Amino acid sequence: MSVEIPESIKVWSQFGHPLIMWVLLGLTVYALYLGIQIRRTRAAEGDTKKALIKGKFNVKHHQIGAVLLALMVLGTLGGMAVTYVNNGKLFFGSHLLVGLGMTGLIATSASLSPFMQKGNDWARYTHILLNVALLGLFGWQAVTGMQIVQRIVEKIVG
Repeated sequence: MSVEIPESIKVWSQFGHPLIMWVLLGLTVYALYLGIQIRRTRAAEGDTKKALIKGKFNVKHHQIGAVLLALMVLGTLGGMAVTYVNNGKLFFGSHLLVGLGMTGLIATSASLSPFMQKGNDWARYTHILLNVALLGLFGWQAVTGMQIVQRIVEKIVG
């Protein structure tokens, strides 16, 4: 038994993944800002530290990180599913491979949380390194993703 998906849904579904990923790129930059504020809070003293603590940057960073992890995994799977539904195959290339790698990076980064909460510096530095790499790859994915979107639009319009 096969399910026939209406053509209009197939066409418009192709834009969900890029839209979600652009939102995630923005959230990733915000998570970076929060992480920097956590580091500032940890290093601050006196009234400055008290003021920074009121910002609850650690709570916000943890919450945004959880949302990023969930949406990154779902966005990756969704992008692959939509590609398969529309083309009957996945396109094995750098965009797919880097996207899968990014999903692994964010999962590994998130898994370091219990160690960071116990004060392990190796976990903090690894977390930072993984997320800087993730952000760099995310920027590259945004460019290659827009190239893919452009090809899809040309196919639809053309």
